[in-house]
Amino acid sequence: MSQEQLEKLTNIDRKTIFRIENNINIPLLDTFAKIAIALNMSDKEIAEEVKKSVTINKNK
Repeated sequence: MSQEQLEKLTNIDRKTIFRIENNINIPLLDTFAKIAIALNMSDKEIAEEVKKSVTINKNK
């Protein structure tokens, strides 16, 4: 899915989506939820993304 498509589905600015994709910004819970719903993520995929985010932040 393109950033433009995700922007339309979630009402999240494309610049914000870019920053999240590139680990520049960490999404707020509501932003993460909008993206997860738009991407039809499974519970397992959501858990993996949360774990990855925690690991990245722990190493900063």
